[in-house]
Amino acid sequence: MSYGNEASIDFSNYAKEKNARLVDLRSDTISKPSKAMKMAMINAELGDDVYGEDPTVKALEEKAAKLLGKEAAIFVTSGTMGNLIAIMIHCDVRGSEAYCSEESHPVLHEQGGAAQLAGVTLCSLRSNPDGTFCLKKLKSNLRSDRLHEPISKLVMVENTINGKVLPQSWIDELIIFAKKHSLKTHMDGARLWNASVASGIPAREIVANFDSVTFCLSKGLGAPVGSLLCGSKSFVQQARRVRKVLGGGMRQVGVLAAAGLVAIEEIIPLLKEDHRRARLIAEAVHGLGSKLFSVDLDTTKTNMVMIKVNGDENSVNAITFIDRLERVEEDCFDDKVIVRGLALTQELARLVFYYEITDEDTEAAIRKIKYVIKKLDPSLSNL
Repeated sequence: MSYGNEASIDFSNYAKEKNARLVDLRSDTISKPSKAMKMAMINAELGDDVYGEDPTVKALEEKAAKLLGKEAAIFVTSGTMGNLIAIMIHCDVRGSEAYCSEESHPVLHEQGGAAQLAGVTLCSLRSNPDGTFCLKKLKSNLRSDRLHEPISKLVMVENTINGKVLPQSWIDELIIFAKKHSLKTHMDGARLWNASVASGIPAREIVANFDSVTFCLSKGLGAPVGSLLCGSKSFVQQARRVRKVLGGGMRQVGVLAAAGLVAIEEIIPLLKEDHRRARLIAEAVHGLGSKLFSVDLDTTKTNMVMIKVNGDENSVNAITFIDRLERVEEDCFDDKVIVRGLALTQELARLVFYYEITDEDTEAAIRKIKYVIKKLDPSLSNL
């Protein structure tokens, strides 16, 4: 199990040695910029963004704000930086507390930056199967004694979260709750466009009542770097100051913003194909009827496939499953495919689709996944 600390195996060479097809589904962050993105980067009109003089950055920020129905936007290096900036602005009193799902990115994948750098406590709430959390439980965690307790300031949600699209009805209830209790709201919309495409709800409607929102250019959209943080004009003005102290003041960064502009126009219309291909794998796993491997089809709506492994941690688990998918052990057609994925835990494996994964890649991945599951699940040994 590794994430951001990969093993030393060169899988490209390994695939050549084994005469195997390589299908890398670890994350949509590993996608490469398209030819159109690269050309836009080469030809980008540039200026010093710290002085507010990069026209390409300005164009990207204006486009992002308009798409999401917000007054302004700021280009930041990553979703992690965007989330941290939002936390620092909304939690503007030392000793503040913010609330989010236990499965959210700020809790699991941002090194506790809210506490490290912003002095903000994160109160994590148990996640429901659909990615929501209980608003009654949120209410019970709000603080009242200002002398002894942190100060309740912010509610954050992630959409999509582990590939799940948050129900808009729940989002609407959350916004009403937050306003009633004078809480600011932030959406980590790293994969917001996947949520929009899957639900059929325009992104601007999903985020309409949030005080701030981020979305990522380098996850589902294939750009090399960057996220947009959107909100009111005064919020973005504050964000520019906070971005500076976090080391995010960049100069001729239009060379990156140019790729983001193309990504928005070129890749968002293709997301439905990522969703379709992910669904094919989910249905293939589900169709096996395995006792050890399962997929929740009800929550598999976007570009992520979460495969639950109910085996013995000392024999079959998500780690051994992913390891076997990455190896070629037999000289047969179905095994001559290397599928790279990510073991999130011993019980959960993740596969993620992006625009470079083709129908042929998907068909090959399905062959290998079914082959490996049949090998690892004794109940399927006769199939």
